[in-house]
Amino acid sequence: MKGKDEHIALLLKRIPDSPGVYQYFDKDGQIIYVGKAKNLHRRVNSYFNKDHQSSKTRQLVAHIADIRYVVVENEQDAFLLENNLIKEYQPRYNILLKDGKSYPSICITREPYPRIFKTRTINKKTGEYYGPYSFGYTVEMVLELIHKLYPIRTCNIPISPDSIEKKKMRVCLKYHLKNCCGICEGKGVEHYQEWIDQARKLIKGDAHEIGKQLEEEMSVKAAEMKYEEAAEIKRKIELLEQFRSKTIITNSSAKDVDVFGYDEQDDRVYISMLHVHNGSIVQGQTIEYRRKMEEEKEEVLALGMMELRHQLESNTKDVIVPFIPDVFDDSLHVYIALSGDKKKLLDLAMQNVRQYKLDRLKQEDKLNPEQRGVRILTELQQMMDLPTLPRWIDCFDNSNIQGTNAVAGCVVYRMAKPSKSDYKKFDIKTVEGADDYASMREVVRRRYQHLIDEGGQMPDLIIADGGLGQMHAIREAVEDQLGLNIPIAGLKKNDKHRTQTLLYGFPPKEISMPVTSEVFRLLTNIQDEVHRFAITFHKAKRSKAQIHSQLDDIQGVGEATKHKILTHFGSVKRAGMASKEEMKELLGKSRGSAIYEQLQAKITR
Repeated sequence: MKGKDEHIALLLKRIPDSPGVYQYFDKDGQIIYVGKAKNLHRRVNSYFNKDHQSSKTRQLVAHIADIRYVVVENEQDAFLLENNLIKEYQPRYNILLKDGKSYPSICITREPYPRIFKTRTINKKTGEYYGPYSFGYTVEMVLELIHKLYPIRTCNIPISPDSIEKKKMRVCLKYHLKNCCGICEGKGVEHYQEWIDQARKLIKGDAHEIGKQLEEEMSVKAAEMKYEEAAEIKRKIELLEQFRSKTIITNSSAKDVDVFGYDEQDDRVYISMLHVHNGSIVQGQTIEYRRKMEEEKEEVLALGMMELRHQLESNTKDVIVPFIPDVFDDSLHVYIALSGDKKKLLDLAMQNVRQYKLDRLKQEDKLNPEQRGVRILTELQQMMDLPTLPRWIDCFDNSNIQGTNAVAGCVVYRMAKPSKSDYKKFDIKTVEGADDYASMREVVRRRYQHLIDEGGQMPDLIIADGGLGQMHAIREAVEDQLGLNIPIAGLKKNDKHRTQTLLYGFPPKEISMPVTSEVFRLLTNIQDEVHRFAITFHKAKRSKAQIHSQLDDIQGVGEATKHKILTHFGSVKRAGMASKEEMKELLGKSRGSAIYEQLQAKITR
């Protein structure tokens, strides 16, 4: 170890005060980290002359056995070199680019009479490709417009001048439907390449230019009194305008610009890019990174911007971002759009990246359902600073009407899912009247005293379907009466009786949650479930009590007779309204008369 320390110390003295890229190697000679710096000496020495709070950084430093560096002219060159080295060697501690889903592109084939279609497979030997498009419906709408405007073929039959000359093929139904020019028989040969060129312009986002050309052509045809041809061109102009208004963002103030969206989840980062040309979104892509260290978001965004601009072959100088990244190209005009149409573009990029993140998480949840629960509970644990992951959550609620038929329910959630076989119902036994806090103390004490007696495990978190008062009642039962140490939370509601904030601690602090967050949805689901469970139990008990008080206490009425009476009359109330003759006819003269007298006495009492 001493030899290693001496070797590192010697290297640290040699490193110059210049911009460049540094590489860390382990004892086996493998690159484990690549970084860039404006000042190599200051940056590299900072790893070894201070204590790092991050365990990942401490782990990295512990594995460094050798250091190499490359001096460059400026920070921009350092950024580019760092990116190339990370891609080539994929060091263990560097941020990792993950392969995202493949977005569709539009292909124009390299054939004598090209075809145009959507594809996710790129082979530049067989065609030219435009995209990818993050919005699938945009691809469909572009292709639909192209085939409405231009009668180019859609079949995959090899067609060449030689095959046309030899008359090897005949036109198909699409020709007769006027959806194809019939190129297989040589029809439309003189215009075919022109149509392809026009379609190419449309794909590139030059819809405005095509519209101007069509308007000029329409004017010429009208002047020549070729009204049918002018009407056909007018139809195409209308189709083009409908397409532009419905599917493409047209913005005179944002002719050519790259727009980036950014979002993150734990160690994952998602970056989206929309490429706007002539005011139209013509390309879109989203990538995902996995953090290995505590990289700053400004650094990650810069890395993602360079990667996406390279993938989409963009040379646009105007760039809109949600926050200012580390500069990697001084020639770019990078700014945050705060209002107007450019802000709408930024909002769209943010919407796109959030949807991508959601899609990725849903996909992973399907492959590993338990992973979703772990993710949500980990977020809840971090919000509340809980000592353990709340794998087991109990939630309590009371239900009574003016103190009558008082009951309580306890629902159990395991790994963020309801475990209905573990739900518990409680009849309130020791509390008279409507005292919610005393009722809560009773059921909580009974619940966990039973677990103690059985030697069972305890929940990781207890939630009260209410605020501070119920939380204190639970604490008195759990801590003061039973001597247990279980985290306790409450759910505070707003004036519309909807979940608003999470309460935790004594004195409690309020933890706000976005209503769209998965943790918020989990807690509201738990609250709704315990309320439903307690209310259902209370209704059942109240109904049973009502029936019991009027039929079960009548001499001569057993389960069979009670069932017979309720089946015939439909309810206890209707049975009480029946005549003695009806009751005698149903149950017999003697029994019917006796039961009728007793039932009337109870109803009128």
